[in-house]
Amino acid sequence: MSYLRKVYAIVVKDVAAELRTREMLSSMLVFALLVILIFNFAFELRADNQRTLAPGVLWAAIAFAGTLGLTRSFIVEKDRGSIDGLLLAPVDRSAIFLGKMLGNTLFIGVVDLITLPVFIVLFNLPVTSLLPLAGVAALGTFGLAGVGTLFSAMAVHTRAREVMLPVLLFPVAVPVILAAVKLTAGIIDALPFSEVQSWFSLLAVFDVVFAALSLILFDYVMEE
Repeated sequence: MSYLRKVYAIVVKDVAAELRTREMLSSMLVFALLVILIFNFAFELRADNQRTLAPGVLWAAIAFAGTLGLTRSFIVEKDRGSIDGLLLAPVDRSAIFLGKMLGNTLFIGVVDLITLPVFIVLFNLPVTSLLPLAGVAALGTFGLAGVGTLFSAMAVHTRAREVMLPVLLFPVAVPVILAAVKLTAGIIDALPFSEVQSWFSLLAVFDVVFAALSLILFDYVMEE
């Protein structure tokens, strides 16, 4: 079996397991929508300009909802006792990481696709901003999933695993979230690309760096 087929098999396994229960995806989606709804109603009463606060609301919803999914990524394997079998399989550890990371990216991406139209409607944004926002969400989601998958593998072996992942993830993911917020604000304010190009470059660079470092470190994390 080729390397890519091994990665694909792991992604399919995670997707099939989630489709049987729908626990993780439904909880992520409900949480993201609740965050946007609650903040929207609060800002409607208190804030003069919702659009100034909208980028932060969107990425707070994506980041926290994504953390719910990332937390469950390896906990399910641990609770079912299948993580040892996965590690003993004749598969390179990097293939396991890539399969898990792509699966997490897919799950968070589904939440993004459903959340973005609701976000645009509630904050009275033009429909034409949907595609650019989806592009930024894809880049930000990839960065979060890359480093989040590594930290999820680390946190699963701790007692306070549900609490440990956000503590580890958010300080490291600050550049990704900050760049995504700035790009989202630029799209909402209809700024020319030249004014937000530096944030786009920062987001792209950190996506690549986080994915590469996480891929390299994953083997050592699983050995521990």
